[in-house]
Amino acid sequence: MIQQRNSSVPQPFPPRAIRILGAGRFGRLAAERLGKRFPRASIRVVDHREERLKAVERDFGLPTQAEDALSHLSRGEFSDEVWIIPAVPVHVAFHWVLNRLSRTGSARMLPVPDAADSQVPNPYRVADGTLFASYATFICPDACNEPDDICTHTRQRRLGNLFEHLESIVLPGYGIVVVRSWQLAPGVGGYPAGYLAARLKVVEQTPGRYLVATSCRCHGVLNCLEWNRASSYFPERDLPARP
Repeated sequence: MIQQRNSSVPQPFPPRAIRILGAGRFGRLAAERLGKRFPRASIRVVDHREERLKAVERDFGLPTQAEDALSHLSRGEFSDEVWIIPAVPVHVAFHWVLNRLSRTGSARMLPVPDAADSQVPNPYRVADGTLFASYATFICPDACNEPDDICTHTRQRRLGNLFEHLESIVLPGYGIVVVRSWQLAPGVGGYPAGYLAARLKVVEQTPGRYLVATSCRCHGVLNCLEWNRASSYFPERDLPARP
């Protein structure tokens, strides 16, 4: 049973439509657990590997779509109520934001500044400049139900909510935008498309440099970007009033 404050979960909840991005180990886990927990929801699994999709159809009886997961998310126009479940080894929310910004100007990925490392728990970097953070110093059980107050593994009091901690990062010259991932089943998290779109609007308001993080209570991934509007792009709010 998931222990979370229902008031904190964005609507619609329970989900009516779910899109699982990826059909590997974690995508299959999501398909199995979400299919059981939300039997009335419309669930679709997206992956470019058809052999994995056939296994999902066979094992869980769910509809699938053969397409690259990021391309599917970037190309599609999802209704706000669709829950997105990232299950691919990339920072889905960040790359979606980067893709959307590139439609109205120039946008590029930047390495996360070194100054961020000392501001997050257990920082870990990879070659492309992505920074990972976690309260855990161990491999978490994939059936963790993310209780509010204690750690499932240690049974000790939780150190805090990482999604809140990341909002306090200070990087001069950077805006900070955190995408929270809500748990829908043990080991399975995501966010509604409407919530993700609202996070994009925060970045769209002002060109510049941003740190974009996705985080649940315990683990997070951080990337940075810089964007500028194209000279021919004029948001409606910047246009002079019509006579």
